Amino acid sequence: MTANPWLVMAGALNAAASVAHLAIIAGGPRWYEFFGAGPRMVSLAEQGSPKATLITLAIAGVLAVWSAYALSGAGLIPRLPLLKLALAAISAVYLLRAVGYIPALYATGVPVGVFAWISSAIVLVYAVAHILGTLQLWRT
Repeated sequence: MTANPWLVMAGALNAAASVAHLAIIAGGPRWYEFFGAGPRMVSLAEQGSPKATLITLAIAGVLAVWSAYALSGAGLIPRLPLLKLALAAISAVYLLRAVGYIPALYATGVPVGVFAWISSAIVLVYAVAHILGTLQLWRT
C-alpha cells in the first residue's frame, strides 16, 4: 500500500504546528504576541500565569493527536479508532477556522490585522491537505 501523500503532508503540518506551540511556551510573552495570541493570553504569559502555558500545551497536544490521525490515515502508523470520522472532523475544524476567523473578528469588532489574513491562509493549506487526504482515504 502506498502512503496517502496528502495525509503525510497533513501529519507533518500538524506536527510542526504542535512543536511551534511548544516553542511559543519556551519563547515567552513576546512569542505569544508575535504568533498572534490575543492580548489576554499575552498578559497571562507576562504575569507568568500557568494558565497560558496549560492552554498552549493543550493546543499542542490536540495538534499532536491530529498529526497521529493523519499519519494513521496515511498508513504510516497503525490504524487509530474512528479514523475516517476523526479525519473528517479535523478537516471541518480547519476549514471552519480558515474561512470563519476573519468574519468572526469583524463581527466582534476586533481589528483584523495582517496576522489574521496570513494565519487564515496557512490554516486553509492545512484544511486542503486534510480534505484531499481524507477524500482519498474514504475512497479506499
